[in-house]
Amino acid sequence: MKYNIAVIKGDGIGPEIIDEAVSVLRSAAIKFGRDFVFREAPAGGNAYDAYGTPIPKESMDICKASDAVLLGAVGGPKWNKAPVDKRPEAALFALRKELNLYANIRPAVIYPSLKKACPLKDEIIGDKLDLVIIRELTGGIYFGKRGRVAAAAGEAAYDTMFYSRFEIERIGRKAFELAMLRGKKLCSVDKANVLESSRLWRETMHSLSQEFPEVLYSELYVDNAAMQLVKNPRQFDVIVTENMFGDILSDEASMITGSIGMLPSASMGEGSFGLYEPIHGSAPDIAGKGIANPIAAILSGAMMLRYSFGLKDEADCIENAVSKALDSGFRTTDIAAEGEKSLGTHEMAGKIIDRI
Repeated sequence: MKYNIAVIKGDGIGPEIIDEAVSVLRSAAIKFGRDFVFREAPAGGNAYDAYGTPIPKESMDICKASDAVLLGAVGGPKWNKAPVDKRPEAALFALRKELNLYANIRPAVIYPSLKKACPLKDEIIGDKLDLVIIRELTGGIYFGKRGRVAAAAGEAAYDTMFYSRFEIERIGRKAFELAMLRGKKLCSVDKANVLESSRLWRETMHSLSQEFPEVLYSELYVDNAAMQLVKNPRQFDVIVTENMFGDILSDEASMITGSIGMLPSASMGEGSFGLYEPIHGSAPDIAGKGIANPIAAILSGAMMLRYSFGLKDEADCIENAVSKALDSGFRTTDIAAEGEKSLGTHEMAGKIIDRI
């Protein structure tokens, strides 16, 4: 069976880390006898420079014809003055819309060998941290009506948070299904004491919870959830929330782990199709230097195997190889402690491949 993978290398360090992620995937394919077919699809700032658009039609067609998309990173200060609809980030919004990617899945994991990088005390983190935040990706205030108007106090601006029961149900169901595969524990985050959209969110999630009696379901206001992530992150297994709250909380959770260079993510729609990418940006300041951490991109590839292709053994193999490389003391610059030797992008990927 062939697995067709669209590859968007993107901008900055994107091409460097994606090349290594593809190499790791090829190594896993050889070990397990799988047939991964990679097709490059230009998108982002470099695509805008070459084609006048951040997401050429040919690239979108390649993504639509694939079984999954592996993305590096897009954007950078070079394109800050480009028209809004031509900026690299417009490619991401177009992909989410055209591919109907409404659920962002972002794990936050601390590897035992990197525990010192966590800014929280040992007694708070304990033996490990392993939680997932599921963020609704195509609704809410980021996609609601917005504008500027004349007001008595001068110019004013507004943004509208809008959610339908359908949108809440589909992201909620995805969250409950993931919780069933993990620790059967789900916390829904909202601001129902203030926002009407959150009151609908809470009503819908509470109703949906009746369909999943095995899942221990709870609810938190977003401000309390932000505090609890710092006070006791181990209480969480799966967190589900709307777009803006998820944007903020997932970044908070990533910093608890100590390095955003370590964390993958998935954006999924109905069925098994997904777009997989590291959560870090394009890091143009280190692009081309060969020092970027490829692990988040490599783990994004592992997520792709697990969620889109159902290849659990292959995903476990890659994730275990990453753990073994870290346990052996191999580090890139961003995760190396003072005095520790650091490896380059290609060297780090090589150590992981050696352990597959």
